[in-house]
Amino acid sequence: MRLFASVVITAACWLPAAMQAQTRPEKPGQLGLCAACHGETGMSSQPGTPHLAGQDATYLIAALQAYRSGARDVAVMRAATGSLSAADVERLAQWYAWQSIRPAPTEP
Repeated sequence: MRLFASVVITAACWLPAAMQAQTRPEKPGQLGLCAACHGETGMSSQPGTPHLAGQDATYLIAALQAYRSGARDVAVMRAATGSLSAADVERLAQWYAWQSIRPAPTEP
């Protein structure tokens, strides 16, 4: 019985990671627009620029749509998102949502 419980627990921990690995989105063609400030993996190296890695895709889509429409009035983001199609927005959101959050490096 203990062996069975151990196998079930191991599978329960492994399965989500395996499923996530299978659903990795393709790198979006428009990634360079975002990566310049937010980083290709969503971990920004610029002070004051938010990290996007691991954010909820629905939130990212809503935010990008708000920048495109002007509801969020940030000039640099409006310029960066103005040429994005709805499909581009979806691909970028899925890409950044899939990225893992890495802890910031510590100073020695």
